[in-house]
Amino acid sequence: MIRNDLNAIYVIVAREFIKFVREKGRLISTLARPVLWLFVVGGGLTRLVSPDMGMPYIQFIFPGIIGMTILFSSIFSSISIIWDKEFGFMKEMLVAPVSRFSIVVGKALSGTMVATIQALIILLLFPVIGLKLSIMQIFFILCISIILSFCLSSLGILIATFYENFESFSVIMNFIVMPMFFLSGAMYPVKLLPQILGFLSMINPLTYGIDALKYMVFPEKKLLTHDFPLSLDISVILIASLVFVIIAANVFERRK
Repeated sequence: MIRNDLNAIYVIVAREFIKFVREKGRLISTLARPVLWLFVVGGGLTRLVSPDMGMPYIQFIFPGIIGMTILFSSIFSSISIIWDKEFGFMKEMLVAPVSRFSIVVGKALSGTMVATIQALIILLLFPVIGLKLSIMQIFFILCISIILSFCLSSLGILIATFYENFESFSVIMNFIVMPMFFLSGAMYPVKLLPQILGFLSMINPLTYGIDALKYMVFPEKKLLTHDFPLSLDISVILIASLVFVIIAANVFERRK
């Protein structure tokens, strides 16, 4: 049984990776948004906004732009579930002698892989905006990106299990993805938000991911840029990932 589950995870991840490699336009379109935000929005606001953090605004939002890349790539990678439902591939997976948990994990890992690759591409732009990152910083940023990608991919899968067509799913994503981004501390510190928005930020898993990325990008300015302890950031991401995977697996079981 365990061997079947591992084979199922491998097949799902390999299938999504092959699709990703073949769809060049998908990579370009996904990366266009964060690049525009970084250089157009960040570059423009750098001349208008002067946060008391000892750095240009375009550098301050850099961890948030990495988080944006992970958010959009992870969440929208779950659209493949809708595709699989419409074309019958999901039924073939559900009748296979594998657990629903392995299907969810396979989909989440495939989304994690794609999102991490795209986050790495954005990360490599750090010299362009004047940042200096060590090899260890880059390594730890990638580690945070991996666990955050898995968490958000699991969330996208959980949401996608309730929808049967692309139209309804895309509408829901527009009401979830952008609020998650703006309430994550990507563009401004969470501690500056009003109380109600601050509460919404605290139940947003992306908030903790971006906060952890700030620790890694600005280790010498962590008291000025972070909103939560790093241990809390990592714990929330890991616990949320586990909860999303378990719930999604249970939903798959009931809706098979």
